[in-house]
Amino acid sequence: MTVSWPKPNRAIGFIEALALTGLTGLLIARFVPVARLPFWGCALRQHTGWPCPGCGLTRVAERVAIGNIAGAWEANPLGTVAALLFALAALVSFAHLAFKLPLPIVQVTRREASAVRWAIAVLVLLNYAFVIAKAKFPGVL
Repeated sequence: MTVSWPKPNRAIGFIEALALTGLTGLLIARFVPVARLPFWGCALRQHTGWPCPGCGLTRVAERVAIGNIAGAWEANPLGTVAALLFALAALVSFAHLAFKLPLPIVQVTRREASAVRWAIAVLVLLNYAFVIAKAKFPGVL
């Protein structure tokens, strides 16, 4: 892995796109009662009783938006990490655009990229196992 630092700039890139996406989602979760909409809900869970891998993400967004990190973690741990990373991206993006803070350019080898992809896949599977266990055995976890 190599890291390089550009000159101070206000260039808009990937982090700013993540920041805008995450900030939009968290603001909607905070001010729009999405979970109360009549068509909102997990279709897989409604029809089969089994949660989907994304079950709990609406609750995560709502809880992170009001600062209830423990409640968000209980709903979906990996979703909580993602929501917090979106919030961090918003803060970093603000500092970058407001103060010309240079963001590092990280380049990874194919092997490192493959390792990261495998780690993400394992984390998604472990998180889904947690979501299923939480739904099927509510008093245990």
